[in-house]
Amino acid sequence: MKIAVRRLLALALVIFVGGYAWTHQHQFTTAIPPAPRGIVASDHVGPSPVGTTVPLLHKTFIVAAPVHLPFSVPPHAANAQLHGTYRSFLPGKVQADEAPQVEVLLLNEQQYANFTSGRPAESLFSTSGSDAQEINVSLPPTMSESAKYYLVFRNGFANGKALVQADFRIDF
Repeated sequence: MKIAVRRLLALALVIFVGGYAWTHQHQFTTAIPPAPRGIVASDHVGPSPVGTTVPLLHKTFIVAAPVHLPFSVPPHAANAQLHGTYRSFLPGKVQADEAPQVEVLLLNEQQYANFTSGRPAESLFSTSGSDAQEINVSLPPTMSESAKYYLVFRNGFANGKALVQADFRIDF
């Protein structure tokens, strides 16, 4: 009988200790610090504003000199995409054979600084002169800070003004 009581007490003790360890296991695992590792840029990426659309431009405007449209992409945008269309025409005329050619450039801040100072500048995206085009461009992910970009419309029509009808947005 004494042996049965001892076994029953031992079993109760094992069940009690096991239950205590099971309910408090997070305390045991957090007591051991994780192995140190270097911080990389992707550690600064937070929740992306997924499912957001930001309208940038929805209007008709005159392009005689370059027209600059600045815009920003918010922090933590992992998959920002610029989408848009434009078409150009002469004021008062809508015939395609007389449409002026317009070039569209997409520049980051450094490229824009080079562009405006007259230094040679590359672009993230550019169209050759066209009277109508659809544009779809993926933008680099932003980390903990927003990124500024510029859409630039340039008239390729030598002696006049181009009327441009544009509709652009950013999707995240």
